[in-house]
Amino acid sequence: MEETYLLNVEGVKKKILHGGHGELPKLQDGSKFTFHFQTLKDDFERTVIDDSREAGMPMEIIVGKMFKLEIWETLLSSMRIGEVAEFWCDTIHTGMYALVSRGMRRIAEGRDPLEGQKHRCGMGNMFDYHSTGYDDLDELQRTPQPLIFIMELFRVEDPSAYKRDTWAMSKEEKLAAVPVLHSEGNRLVLRREFAQAAAKYQEAVICLRNLQAKEKPWEDGWLKLESLVTPLVLNYCQCQLELGEYYEVLEHTTELLQKHNDNAKAYFKRAKAHAAVWNEREAREDFQRVAHLDPSMAAAVKKELKQLGERMRKKHVEDRKRYQGLFQSSQG
Repeated sequence: MEETYLLNVEGVKKKILHGGHGELPKLQDGSKFTFHFQTLKDDFERTVIDDSREAGMPMEIIVGKMFKLEIWETLLSSMRIGEVAEFWCDTIHTGMYALVSRGMRRIAEGRDPLEGQKHRCGMGNMFDYHSTGYDDLDELQRTPQPLIFIMELFRVEDPSAYKRDTWAMSKEEKLAAVPVLHSEGNRLVLRREFAQAAAKYQEAVICLRNLQAKEKPWEDGWLKLESLVTPLVLNYCQCQLELGEYYEVLEHTTELLQKHNDNAKAYFKRAKAHAAVWNEREAREDFQRVAHLDPSMAAAVKKELKQLGERMRKKHVEDRKRYQGLFQSSQG
């Protein structure tokens, strides 16, 4: 089926490449589209800019959640399940594509899509994007142009049919999810399923950080959310200690202590991580800070310092034997 026709939208043409089945999906706020897409330039070579199949994951967007590239919601709304269609979109619809693509690429690379953005209103953020970090996207920003989107729609789900991703939740939904995720994490810790527990704590932290981004730092709303974040980060760090991810513990506890330099539990977890990677001086300093801040932890600190001393002495003996062996073999 190669019929080309105009959608009832200015600056859009649609060509059905493979017909879908059934009726057009009935949509409501919160419905989720799952689809693959390819983005091409409208040039002689039809240069490929992005391809979700190469990224290894289909795309998902939620109806009514202000996806930056609003035209995609319109395009997908015109498709049946299983349909493959090609859409030509004029420049009036593609101006935000470089920023959307930047975020999608960063997610596919396992990076934070918002990393480097400043806490500003939407228009303010526009002026922070001197470079996307990708040459082809920088070119699109400098010279906006029509683009071609080839989409294959897999499914459309009602809001009740899927677990809402954190970014798709409303403020109220995020606040309601946090204690649930916290208790699920605690339950998994009791079963010693530390990796799964860490994922629950991390998801809860992401919910709260998203809400914090809308508050002014160190004002009441921000501080209230921060008081919820801190125990979740500490629980996450405890899981990482159990999993042997010591450098991750050092990173997160140090970040926490930059904001809250009187948190004895954060010092204690950082001290244990330092001890595990043989940073004896740093471990002793942190353990001593714990005992100073919270005398009730003095006994635990004394036990940890004793174990640290024993481990360091054993390591020094082993190192001395190893060096002697090397020296003797070099002499021989």
